[in-house]
Amino acid sequence: MLSIVTQNTTAVITIFAFAVGISAALLSWLISRSIAEVPAENREYKDKPPVGFRLTWWPIHWLSHFIGPMLSTKTQIAVQNKLIKSGLEYTVTPAQFFAAKLLCAGISVIFFYWAIGSFDSGGKGRPGLSIGFYLQGCMIGAALGYIYPSIWLRERLTARRRELLKALPFYLDVITLCVEAGLNVQGALQQAVAKGPKGVLCNEIQRVLRDIRAGNPRADSLRAMAERLNETNVTSVTTAIIQAEKMGMNLGPVLRAQADQRRSERFLRAEKLAMEAPVKLLFPLIAFIFPCTFIVLFFPIAMKFMHAL
Repeated sequence: MLSIVTQNTTAVITIFAFAVGISAALLSWLISRSIAEVPAENREYKDKPPVGFRLTWWPIHWLSHFIGPMLSTKTQIAVQNKLIKSGLEYTVTPAQFFAAKLLCAGISVIFFYWAIGSFDSGGKGRPGLSIGFYLQGCMIGAALGYIYPSIWLRERLTARRRELLKALPFYLDVITLCVEAGLNVQGALQQAVAKGPKGVLCNEIQRVLRDIRAGNPRADSLRAMAERLNETNVTSVTTAIIQAEKMGMNLGPVLRAQADQRRSERFLRAEKLAMEAPVKLLFPLIAFIFPCTFIVLFFPIAMKFMHAL
């Protein structure tokens, strides 16, 4: 009887091991087949992605191949507009951006699960954290990881706008000096790129020059730059240049007026930020500095009262 039970147990274990092996082989075949279906991306004419995208580029590219058909046209257009404004038009696609959000959510879930497990004091007769607590933590981690790329993109847009508004008056001064010295607009733009600081505006002017050399009209190239940047100051400058050229006006006074106006606006923004600084410092002052000051001042007095009593 014992031998029969042993034989049956061995047969069950063998069948279970065989089933697990078949399942693992099928899973590996499916994964390898899905990987083989993803075509290689031609990035010869594209810019390098940011560091976070480069470190996880293969899973992002793999996920984007399957996510892309699921995205609606409206969603793709909205994300593409944000990527254009942030300077990532030739870096990542909307599908790759959504793939990065999903991948970031998965990594965040793993990190939160590990962090909760590190603080779990269960075991040796002590109750540990419940499964519901783990699920809640993983859900919070997934939500935070999913929205992090959107927050990063918004911060990139804000930083680009700040850098653009800071560099615009200097570039206008250089372009104005070159035009008043006898150069045309294209030559003035080339000198501005050569002499100006590197950054957002320098890259956009270089793109305008490339478009002009490719055969596009100068007015269309300037309008395209204004649409990409979507900034009121840049739109005003490009509109003034296009209208002055169209009407045959002297560009020197027009550019000089635009440069003076942009510089005065920059000073006004600086004054506004300086006036907002005390208001922004009010909360940390009340929440962190005042309590510490009161503790340092009143602790000796409180100790003397305690010893006196």
